[in-house]
Amino acid sequence: MPHVVTRSCCGDASCVFACPVNCIHPTPDEPDFATAEMLYIDPVSCVDCGACVSACPVGAIKPHTQLSDAELPFIEINAVFHTPPAPRPKQAPVTAIERADARRGPLRVAVVGSGPAALYAADEILKQDGAQVSVIERLPTPYGLARAGVAPDHPDTRKVVDLFAEIERQPGFDYHLGVEVGVDVTHDELLAHHHAVLYATGASLDRRLGIEGEDLPGSGTATAFVAWYNGHPDHTELDVPLDAERVVLVGNGNVALDVARILTTDPARLAGTDIADHALASLVDSKVREVVLLARRGAAQAAYTLPELTGLAMRDDIDLVVEGGLHLDAETLRRLADGTLEKMLEQKIRVLENLPAPRGAGRRRVVLRFATSPVRILGEGAVAAVETVENDLVVDAAGEVRAVASERTSTHTAGLVLRSVGYRGRPVDGLPFDEVAAVVPNDDGRVRTTTGEPVPATYVAGWIKRGPSGYIGTNKTDAEETVRHLVADFNAGRLAAPGESIEAFGGLVRRRAPDVLDLDGWQRVDRYERAWGARDGRPRRKLVEREAMVEVSRTPTGTTPRHRRGGRFAGALRFGA
Repeated sequence: MPHVVTRSCCGDASCVFACPVNCIHPTPDEPDFATAEMLYIDPVSCVDCGACVSACPVGAIKPHTQLSDAELPFIEINAVFHTPPAPRPKQAPVTAIERADARRGPLRVAVVGSGPAALYAADEILKQDGAQVSVIERLPTPYGLARAGVAPDHPDTRKVVDLFAEIERQPGFDYHLGVEVGVDVTHDELLAHHHAVLYATGASLDRRLGIEGEDLPGSGTATAFVAWYNGHPDHTELDVPLDAERVVLVGNGNVALDVARILTTDPARLAGTDIADHALASLVDSKVREVVLLARRGAAQAAYTLPELTGLAMRDDIDLVVEGGLHLDAETLRRLADGTLEKMLEQKIRVLENLPAPRGAGRRRVVLRFATSPVRILGEGAVAAVETVENDLVVDAAGEVRAVASERTSTHTAGLVLRSVGYRGRPVDGLPFDEVAAVVPNDDGRVRTTTGEPVPATYVAGWIKRGPSGYIGTNKTDAEETVRHLVADFNAGRLAAPGESIEAFGGLVRRRAPDVLDLDGWQRVDRYERAWGARDGRPRRKLVEREAMVEVSRTPTGTTPRHRRGGRFAGALRFGA
């Protein structure tokens, strides 16, 4: 097998179109692309040309001879997903770009948000001759979860920001960072200066557990914890209690695995990453030795992906253990026995069945407890323990595995409880909102009202369009769909020409938000962070204070801003407060 897709696969399919022999699957036109946890290389048809290696934005594809010990399982993972192919074209089908009608003038679009979905959309728009894109972001930094959500010990996944930097450098692109739509500028003002507005604002609200004690200090969300260790400006002063030996995490998706891994990793191993200085200082003093992940149902229903589970299982410094069994339901057991279980799910179960034995007392460990739900969080003035109930798994008439609480309860001491049980979109100022699905109602990216009428010149992409599903690269094909419809509407004359110039929009923003960072300002911040980190052998050290970012954005290269340099921030905010 010449080349192998490894853990950091982002699924943006750049490799698919670079491959000259169509050996990387699933392709965007194949039915399982939207739900695939990673892409894989067909070992039979791969010709070892290496075109996919340079196309991958996150360095996920490697020759099999260059894999580390921890990456060796991905040889088998790639091979197991290969099936004798049906007749396929020599190259994966490429969707033709909808060309904007030049007679209508250059297309001008405001993109609200600056995460992967927003920047992939900007890239698609800028494929049109003379197009202009104004990216408006509430925070003073771009990239969304690619900056503030990816774990610092996954530098390969973070490489996607280098792709975003390439998008930024295209003619017609500009940032307006530190500007909030609905506060500093309105939707109507955006439309006065642009043909259309495309919202890619994500899903930033966490679902709640709805149990007693959820609002105690020391009870919070994995999202906030991730933002804290990644230097998100809104979360740098969060008070995170790490003075007890056990943390309980409710949920078992990739975010939960990230949090568990960061909490149990030797801080010395994190010192060479771009983790926020205040988080690193707290982790150095941490007393946490064990993180327990509670999953409502069994291992067959777990939300984490096979690549992330495999990566954690292969860590030689953390013990991954299952307590209480895998709780496989009868249908899963039957299909596992007769060989009809989905390959991805079967591989997840096999990883858990073959975990290395614990390597000795005193090691930090991550514990998976399936079929277990929190009943209430206990403590006087702060979290002290979690009461849980063991669930029985029942397959209902529709074939869905449901968790039914038993009378078997347990209590687990803990100093910190984090929930990671899903996300919800946040209503967008001035737009319709579906409270049940927690998305802006739309038809393939075209916004409509809750009763079905189209909202003129307004579009969505990413999680606010489809809900919190998919991975970083999934947003690429999602954005392509939205922009294709936007351009079609432009060509059909459905988008009114803006009455104001793009220069007038820049002036309006500067008057409303004097601390705005444009593209040049962000690039100064980016260069500063990289240079600051390089002095300590790190990829970057993040500025975390808005004032420091603004100062650096306006400071000549080489001048040091007056910002805090490491150390732990005062705990002005508390989980549950």
